[in-house]
Amino acid sequence: MTLMDAKIWAGSIFGGEWVTSRAGDAPVMEPATGDEIGRVGLAGPEDVAAAAVRADEARREWAAATFEERAAVLRRAGRLFEEHAEEIQGWIIREAGSIPGKAAFEAAVAASECYEAAALASQPSGEILPTARPRLSLARRVPVGVVGVIAPFNFPLILAIRSVAPALALGNSVVLKPDPRTAVSGGVSIARVFEEAGLPPGVLHMLPGGPEAGEALVADPHIPVISFTGSTAAGRRVGEMCGRLLKRAHLELGGNSALIVLDDADLDLAVSAAAWGSFFHQGQICMTTGRHLVHSSLQEEYVARLAAKADHMPVGDPATGQVALGPLIDERQRDKVHALVTGSVDAGARLAAGGTYEGLFYRPTVLADLTADAPAYANEVFGPVAPVMPFSTIEEAAALAGDSEYGLSLGILTRDVMKGLALADLVPTGIVHINDQTVDDEAVAPFGGVGASGTGSRFGGGRANVDAFTHTQWVTMQGDIARYPF
Repeated sequence: MTLMDAKIWAGSIFGGEWVTSRAGDAPVMEPATGDEIGRVGLAGPEDVAAAAVRADEARREWAAATFEERAAVLRRAGRLFEEHAEEIQGWIIREAGSIPGKAAFEAAVAASECYEAAALASQPSGEILPTARPRLSLARRVPVGVVGVIAPFNFPLILAIRSVAPALALGNSVVLKPDPRTAVSGGVSIARVFEEAGLPPGVLHMLPGGPEAGEALVADPHIPVISFTGSTAAGRRVGEMCGRLLKRAHLELGGNSALIVLDDADLDLAVSAAAWGSFFHQGQICMTTGRHLVHSSLQEEYVARLAAKADHMPVGDPATGQVALGPLIDERQRDKVHALVTGSVDAGARLAAGGTYEGLFYRPTVLADLTADAPAYANEVFGPVAPVMPFSTIEEAAALAGDSEYGLSLGILTRDVMKGLALADLVPTGIVHINDQTVDDEAVAPFGGVGASGTGSRFGGGRANVDAFTHTQWVTMQGDIARYPF
């Protein structure tokens, strides 16, 4: 059986049936070749409004289903992700420009997210509260209703399913808007899996679309909670809209994460971790290592070894060859990356490796001798660029790492893990990895950043997911109607 059959070209809403979008359709492009590999429906504001109404109608019956019924759907979805992993991975490789290992990781995490979400359905849903009156007082977690999910292109499957799965497991309906550039791997695959898993009609809607669809999703009165993953600039707009409308917004945004290499670190292992942190998936990850802070005694050798590694990394079409890096998602992203690199070189940085491209294939790049205001150091690049800055003391390392509006992930490489933990205490960040680089994710772990990186740990782990997709309701019960003096 093929999971992604011809239905994907018919339209964009899954609510028991696939329907043609009012906004027309758009090509599904392969960044590595520039070829059109299909077409998918594009949603406009009217499609969003219709989906929100249908989702609001369907949510009550789904919330009333037993936890066994909801968990069974999630478990079947997990098995389907496993059974169709090869097909889904193929779409992630071709549509998102991912190397096969990254695509396999996404498919595996998608299954894991469903299995972990299935376990949420049977978790205790409240607590008994003390009360000074002769009654039972309790707090219970109830579904929020309809959850709007907006997911980006870079890890299209993971960054959608990590909200969709727990929201469904906890009794909500979902309207998902994937990035139209990765609508198949980040949207159609999810809709098809849950359709085959037996999710009731109307509970999940999938609508690829642009900013207009996203704004309609955020503004719709039937959707009280928005789960957004994307750029900080777009996240600010989502947060502002939600604030005016008194909606809850879970924002997982950009980053410019630091990797601190202390003077006692194993240099070979450090450079290997550093290359992975900056160059994996062409640097198109929110928690990519964007700043390499290296003790001054190691800096020169570190730059030389990282540059040599970058020079030997193969770049090309991940669908046809064994490569370390595939293409950037589109020309706009490539031009942004290149402008930050050339702007830094023009400002005095030394180009130790890379800095060139062919089509959408950007060479892994290493920059040295930077100042703190160099564009590729001060900004989120979202490309395969490793800026290296030296430090002399622990205090200076902490100051450099904390000198950013972002606070998503932090890596510290040292033989003294307690020294690393003490250093981490000095840097505001949502995630810390001691003796690892900055890129990691697990379905069982809370994920999120501070500052311009978002509104904290809103995804992953039982507690974070319950907080994100339910609200607390106070309930009291007593045997007789209370008497009052009026």
